[in-house]
Amino acid sequence: MSPSQALDEPVNAPAPKRVAREGAGLKTAIFAGGCFWGVEGVFSHVKGVKTATVGYHGGSAGTATYNRIIAGGTAHAEAVRITYDPYVVRYDELLRIFFSVVADPTLKNRQGPDVGSHYRSALVPTSDEQRAVAEAYLAQMQASGVWDRPIVTKIENERTFYRAEGYHQDFMAKNPDHRYIARWDKPKVAALKQMFPRDFTRTFLRDN
Repeated sequence: MSPSQALDEPVNAPAPKRVAREGAGLKTAIFAGGCFWGVEGVFSHVKGVKTATVGYHGGSAGTATYNRIIAGGTAHAEAVRITYDPYVVRYDELLRIFFSVVADPTLKNRQGPDVGSHYRSALVPTSDEQRAVAEAYLAQMQASGVWDRPIVTKIENERTFYRAEGYHQDFMAKNPDHRYIARWDKPKVAALKQMFPRDFTRTFLRDN
């Protein structure tokens, strides 16, 4: 699979061996996986996800704007912060969905047609349990043989998450016929429906 064809086809990521034990109550997690429209779009169709907000993670407040970030050099990644009910969907299950239909973990500083460090794939745990699960799953992915190149997705320490501009929120729901959405992101949602039918909800979570 060449970089320009990243995730044209979904990948059957392995079922996690390390199950998340997060207890009751809503939890928060942050995922970076290329353009945040598609990341948000997929998680907005996952049962148990209660909010999905697109934004910028890893850089400073002074450069946390879209036009500045896409110019490069800000240390931010386009990211999505979700809240979810772990009694409906666990963190380890979210990881499997993410690497099956959203992000190619073998690509460094790019996803699909988008190139630059702000399009890197990264996991940002917000608890010790999430970090342990993420570390175990990345190691499991590397040993699985599913991918024929090294896993380069990193775990990043949680920093301030800066909410993106309003027009980016719920972008797929607001712009279903956008050329980028049609080419790159709708197929991800279709793959979610096909591969994870028990986790899929038809209704887009409009929370922004």
